[in-house]
Amino acid sequence: MGPWQRTRMAEELDTVVVSVDYRLAPDAVFPDQYHDALAASRAFLSPEVLQRYGVNPARVGVSGDSSGGNLAAAVAQRISADDSMSVKFSIQALIYPVLQALDLNTPSYQQNHNVPILHRHLMARFWLIYLGADPSLLPHLLSSPSSLLHPSIPPSIRSHLNWTSLLAAKHQKHYRPVGMETGSREVTGIVPGLVDVRAAPLLAEQGILGRTPRAYVMTCEFDVLRDDGLMYARRLQDAGVTVTSVHYDDGFHGCMVFSFWPFWSSVGQRSLDNYIQWLDHNL
Repeated sequence: MGPWQRTRMAEELDTVVVSVDYRLAPDAVFPDQYHDALAASRAFLSPEVLQRYGVNPARVGVSGDSSGGNLAAAVAQRISADDSMSVKFSIQALIYPVLQALDLNTPSYQQNHNVPILHRHLMARFWLIYLGADPSLLPHLLSSPSSLLHPSIPPSIRSHLNWTSLLAAKHQKHYRPVGMETGSREVTGIVPGLVDVRAAPLLAEQGILGRTPRAYVMTCEFDVLRDDGLMYARRLQDAGVTVTSVHYDDGFHGCMVFSFWPFWSSVGQRSLDNYIQWLDHNL
């Protein structure tokens, strides 16, 4: 989310907006970014800091887009489970979030594998960089089977990624789980971050999800990450969380950035308007 969007949020919502300047890959790798976001959240949620900035402790939210949505979801899970904290987030707003890398063959990955601006192979490359893994593993990550067919993933984790039950038929379309390709090899043992809930919030247990705050989850049709967000929204709902799931049939990854001239689009404007409206009604 760009500075123009944050400025508009601050002005229209009359709120304090804090942006976390977490360390970036490849100089820093997981879990550095997670720890930075968590530390910043804990510091801001302290009663002393909230009082200093005139923030109502009952109206504090966490939000992020894309990789920021990953960190926002992971931090929301951790903060919600921390009984030592007197103030917690009241909402989580996730904009086309990145939530898992065990299954890069969901229907949205199959449908949009070559759709700009986020190609399937580029997303796999980003994951390996983020997790500090050897780039040579890229073809193996891409050739791994769908989570439903992955031999090393326990059934309990598979259920958290089972898009055949978590996605509506209109999003499954005609796609089927993809099997193992010749020459692929196991990568979860080599890259343990793939099954770490701090990196892949979609893998969290239902009890953890159920403690997180009410949620706004935005997804776009022409985005490889579409199904990550849709599955997370469904799992949150199943855990008893109030969820507003907003899907744009004409949306693409990063579209909210295109909400100001000269980079303006209709879906960019609508997505930003709806996001700010939801925050106004729920914060």
